Amino acid sequence: MGWKAAEKLIRHWKILRGDNVMITRDIDKGETGIIKRVIRSQNYVIVKKHIKQGKGHEGGIFTVEAPLHASNVQVLDPVIGKPCKVGVKYLEDGTKVRVSRGIGELGSIVPRPKILKIRTISRPTICKYLTSLCFFLV
Repeated sequence: MGWKAAEKLIRHWKILRGDNVMITRDIDKGETGIIKRVIRSQNYVIVKKHIKQGKGHEGGIFTVEAPLHASNVQVLDPVIGKPCKVGVKYLEDGTKVRVSRGIGELGSIVPRPKILKIRTISRPTICKYLTSLCFFLV
């Protein structure tokens, strides 16, 4: 069975790749994991979670990737460790940060994941395209 396009897309994504999240619905309710991939065209996120010992397998920690709808996960607050909503706030110096909402009046800062700074595919250099464009304009 293939992926279907979502009928109503999420416009403002607050969940990013590399966020530590908790699953709030479904069979795996209450488990935590890390977002490995965000599929915005279907409103899905792929969560990388650990599974403990069970009937089907022996002891040890196994890593499983599970696709879930974005509404079924919430970002964990780094201070409290509970799931929270994420909002945006501007500091006094003008920098934009993510803050936790909905748990008391704390409003602790949720840092952007470090994995977002690592680029796996290099972008093409613009210089060679601009030089060829300038050559044709002259």
